[in-house]
Amino acid sequence: MKNSAFIRDLYSNCIMHGSGDAQVVISDSEVYALICIAVNNLGWSFDELGITKVDTPNEDYYRIPLSWFEEHENDSIQVNTVLDTLSTCFQKNNDFALFIENLAALHRRRVKYKRILSYQPMPTMDQVGPRVLLEYGGCDINLLANWMLWRKWIYDIDNRSAQETGYLFEPLIASCLGGAPVGSRNSPVKRLNSEGNPTKKGRQIDCLVPSNNTTYELKLRVTIAASGQGRFGEELSFPIESSAAGFKPVLLVLDPTPSGKLTELSQQFLACGGEFYHGEAAWTHMEEEAGAVVSVFIDKYIKPAIKDVESIKLPVLKSINLSWSEDRIEISSDQKKLEINRV
Repeated sequence: MKNSAFIRDLYSNCIMHGSGDAQVVISDSEVYALICIAVNNLGWSFDELGITKVDTPNEDYYRIPLSWFEEHENDSIQVNTVLDTLSTCFQKNNDFALFIENLAALHRRRVKYKRILSYQPMPTMDQVGPRVLLEYGGCDINLLANWMLWRKWIYDIDNRSAQETGYLFEPLIASCLGGAPVGSRNSPVKRLNSEGNPTKKGRQIDCLVPSNNTTYELKLRVTIAASGQGRFGEELSFPIESSAAGFKPVLLVLDPTPSGKLTELSQQFLACGGEFYHGEAAWTHMEEEAGAVVSVFIDKYIKPAIKDVESIKLPVLKSINLSWSEDRIEISSDQKKLEINRV
């Protein structure tokens, strides 16, 4: 198994994604550190595996600054060491391949987003100038100009954040369930016409698990305010069309908050012979489907981040200070601060 084609492919999947200017490549030292973090997460013995442990600043990946990985990217870790270690861990449990691939995907996206924060340029007045007509005269013109540029930069960054999260979140969840997202072009689930017959037009699937003929609709939450009646109609038709194509539709909603729309949508899935998992039951279902190894990834990397941020209740937003200097942006509140180093 050592350095087999599968292990080399796994290494390639861990170390890079994308192409051209959007390509992200992490070092062999970073991959090796991630392997050690994963082994530690799983409670495996480094001595029994014959792996030399890397001393990280914290056992919790999220508490390790990305700058630490950057500082150690030139450590003398050879490719063959990484390949041999991947092979050893894979032989210990085959599901380690999915664990480390998901962890590397998370790490690469975080590295990429840090880069975006460092490089995203300050907007120009040409980009926002005409918007002054809506607020001109209501305050000092210098204050208004700064406000317009700040909010444009934040808007651009938030769009990039949403984009990168979209590329990461659903594929991670889908892989933990044993499947993958499927685009509409190659989808086996076809739209139905007004007479209930399948057309040639496919439906995008959040997660298709071919091994048990299951299609998942994955959601953080379903709120009372649906995103337009047309969009909600699309959601209601998904279980019907999945069932018509011979698949069992499953609705998985992570947030426990109830709503009328959620009740209506879940009833549609159940009426089509599907299943519905909500809140803690959704997390439990994911862990059961993931198995002993990958469920640890869910518990360590997905669940705490989602649940921690959703536990924060902000009936009133705190005041925050924003400052922009030549080499950094600083966001601060109550003597706590976030610094973004600029390049």
